[in-house]
Amino acid sequence: MFQVASHPSSFAMHGHGHHQAMSMSSPSVQLPRTLARPPFAEVSREAIMAVAPELANVPAEYIRRGLRPKAHQMLAGISALSSSHLPTTMPKSHVPQIMSVPFRASSSSAQPTYPTHILAVASSKSSANEHVFMFPVHNIIIAAQCSALPRLPPSSPPSQGMLHIPVLPLALPSPAAFKVLHGYLYSHSLDSVLKSLFPLPSSFVHGLSHHTVQSTLASGSSLHQLSAYLCSSAGSSLQTLTTHAAHVKELWQDMVALGLHDPELWDTLDLAWEIILGALNLAASGHH
Repeated sequence: MFQVASHPSSFAMHGHGHHQAMSMSSPSVQLPRTLARPPFAEVSREAIMAVAPELANVPAEYIRRGLRPKAHQMLAGISALSSSHLPTTMPKSHVPQIMSVPFRASSSSAQPTYPTHILAVASSKSSANEHVFMFPVHNIIIAAQCSALPRLPPSSPPSQGMLHIPVLPLALPSPAAFKVLHGYLYSHSLDSVLKSLFPLPSSFVHGLSHHTVQSTLASGSSLHQLSAYLCSSAGSSLQTLTTHAAHVKELWQDMVALGLHDPELWDTLDLAWEIILGALNLAASGHH
């Protein structure tokens, strides 16, 4: 469905995956100076109407802002699903069209909002016998934020402690990078995105705001300090830093494929790219 250029290395999906070793013949690493930001494309009005007809005349940006306070109810709905009935991964050949998943009664005061669909995310470069990763989602979260995805099919409301959830196959450059984006679509946590990519000082990352991202991008000295920190944490290893760069590039590829145009997320991606390029330059020159 989505085809984006391949990349040299991959995220570890569960923290114990194996990174592909890179053969480095020289200290120079060929990476683009910037990660191109596609022209803005607003989400489809038809896609929103298909899942929330009552929002037909509400501007998409208002819908997105209105979803943020409801994210905890949606995440509670995802957490309420029985994990024994909803594996995080399964062979691509075994993916059903609908999954029946029981859910637990909520002990929280907030009424959970249960997911409407499951995305079965496969690598757009994988063979037919590979595994897919299963992500429960809410239709309005996808429809209001991912302009490149098609309109979602109808879903059924919960009945008698059971959800019957449509499963939608989705091919992306990096299923592991989508794990990061899936979290962001609900939490809009910029610090979680950066933490998923490479080590940075906790004093900088904690509670990271969009304003701080923008001011850091505009400060050469701040960028240099963060690049030096990253270079040092990697032991000046070009291979380690190139793997970090590949993680950032994978995130970028998935953002393009999904049609995610969130400016806060794009600015954070730009910041990560500036930091990693600076760290690679420091490691290659032997100064940090």
